[in-house]
Amino acid sequence: MSLSNAEIQSLIQQSFEAKKFSYSPYSKFAVGAALLCQDGTVVTGCNVENAAYAPAICAERCAYTKAISVGQKEFKAIAISSNLDDFIAPCGVCRQTMVEFSEDIDVYMTKPDGTYKMMKITELLPHSFRPSRLLQ
Repeated sequence: MSLSNAEIQSLIQQSFEAKKFSYSPYSKFAVGAALLCQDGTVVTGCNVENAAYAPAICAERCAYTKAISVGQKEFKAIAISSNLDDFIAPCGVCRQTMVEFSEDIDVYMTKPDGTYKMMKITELLPHSFRPSRLLQ
């Protein structure tokens, strides 16, 4: 399920583009995500804040929600971008969302210069509530 370097770079670039649409007036922490579906479709998302904080949605969950709402349920990879000087990692809720739909998804965590670190979701969330464990 490995992606080519060109596919990785395209996914990362699309996450950078999605970040431009972030609504983050409170934290000023813009995040973009690009989710690669098994059929090759890429669905993007950005974080959307709310003055009440709790209703905010992360870029990763935004992308998943968009993808699922149009019938996508199988995913290969996700790229995440921000303006941090370090690699951006998904929060715990986003990790749980990712593992719900794929226990083998590649997570590309980027820096603003385009460098990235790839980890499997099971490395980021090794002891999760997984469908495979609950549906036995």
